[in-house]
Amino acid sequence: MFTRVLALTSALALALTACSSGGGSSSTSGNPDDGAQLTMWVRSATDQFSQRLVDAYNQSHKNHVTLTIIPNDNYLTKVGTAAGSRSLPDILASDVVYTPNYTKQGLFADISSDIKALPYFSSIAKSHLDVASYQGKIYAVPNKLDSSVFFYNKDLFKQAGLDPEKPPKDFDEILAYARKITALGNGVTGFDLAGSCGGCGVYTLFPYAWADGKMVLSDDGKKVDINNDAFKKIFGLYRQLSDEKLVDSSDKAQDGATWPANFLAGKVGMLPLGSPIVGDLLKQTKFQWGVAALMSPDGSKTSTFIGGDVAGISATSTHKAQAWDFLKWTLEESTQTEIIAKNGDLPGRTDLSGNKYTAADPRTKLIADGLKDGHTPFALPFGDLFNNPNGPWVATIRAALYGAEGVDKALADGQSKIQAGLDSAG
Repeated sequence: MFTRVLALTSALALALTACSSGGGSSSTSGNPDDGAQLTMWVRSATDQFSQRLVDAYNQSHKNHVTLTIIPNDNYLTKVGTAAGSRSLPDILASDVVYTPNYTKQGLFADISSDIKALPYFSSIAKSHLDVASYQGKIYAVPNKLDSSVFFYNKDLFKQAGLDPEKPPKDFDEILAYARKITALGNGVTGFDLAGSCGGCGVYTLFPYAWADGKMVLSDDGKKVDINNDAFKKIFGLYRQLSDEKLVDSSDKAQDGATWPANFLAGKVGMLPLGSPIVGDLLKQTKFQWGVAALMSPDGSKTSTFIGGDVAGISATSTHKAQAWDFLKWTLEESTQTEIIAKNGDLPGRTDLSGNKYTAADPRTKLIADGLKDGHTPFALPFGDLFNNPNGPWVATIRAALYGAEGVDKALADGQSKIQAGLDSAG
């Protein structure tokens, strides 16, 4: 799928880059809030988050943003087709892992001068600005920031005779705790995994390896390293959890769409996932929950995947100043605090990580503080290799967890196929 997007956008690269090389926002009027009708596209993974932002902006501004929510699986193709017909929206959001392709292909307008003029520029999430930068210019701002962590159900811990204030510190304890919690019966399982979801695997498995000192992808995105001792331990644990039926029977087919459901229903003891479910966890009253950082197999270090989305002004927008008015507003303190942090989401500015909502709960503070140990991987063909349900990473996960030939063979094959994909991308 991702190669099709590149084919659609490559022909426009020069034209779009020419459109986006002006170094700032242009306007059709002198007032950036002049009642312009703006359009914005986001992927469905950020639907509620984005809708809250758009609704609040529309209520307080003359400009009006019409939000279109596109299913995750269709987003790349939709953007590629729109780029080919020069019909992109005014504001385009992108998953952080796809953003380098969008910037390289010239889909975004250059907002370097605008964003650098902000008094809090140095506090804007560096991870998101890095992926939104190309050849020294910045093309997008953080739209949504999230971080992968380790959630656990304190009530189930207590029922299983475990200390609800002490989450597992290493892989040995994850396995031991999963056995005790599953033994409670009544449809309860100790752990939950997504056996057919590439993005879930990137989001929650990569941090275990990063914490163990393995970077998985090189900084330039041209080399992969998954055939190593860290991943052998990671998949060894997960395979044992599956073999011992310490996870739900549906996990083998889980593609991520309903992955948090069992945990949110109070039926799962431990779930590696991420900050996007914090809002739902804060609203529910079924059980008490805790959070910990994702750890190396031996528990000596921790890490996280810094994910989420960025948003930029499309290179073909005729309302660049008005679109920038919206993007700038999303970064302002009141928006970051009263709309984003208040709902349990992470602020996109480090100077606001101690806001009254995030800092008031030690669980959300732990998630925000953990960003300092995180990474955002980069590879131009990332979607095709890691997120595509028919790609080599998903095949590696399934073979490692359920294949007859075992973890070592699965990792060796996956290493070879993913590296071949990176090589062919140039």
